Amino acid sequence: MENSSLKAFLTTFSVSFFMDIQLINIGFGNIVSANRVVAIVSPESAPIKRIITDARDRGQLIDATYGRRTRAVIITDSSHVILSAIQPETVANRFVITRDHHQAVDN
Repeated sequence: MENSSLKAFLTTFSVSFFMDIQLINIGFGNIVSANRVVAIVSPESAPIKRIITDARDRGQLIDATYGRRTRAVIITDSSHVILSAIQPETVANRFVITRDHHQAVDN
């Protein structure tokens, strides 16, 4: 492949790759990449509290609550743990709505 052909291919690939990024509002203007979310859970159980503590110790905890009560814990594929002040169901609904909208745009 020539340099110009390779460059055109990589540009097309990059645009295609980045066009598939979906963003989810997790409250207070904070946005998370939906493609990276593994789980959205409630923070009440002891195992989830341990996950939060471990993430804090590893430096992989992101607190997006703005000092409010944590209502949802979002776990990503990079082992980051994100705390949100909105209900897990609300986050999940935004996730589904964004996916549905994204699929409608593609069609």
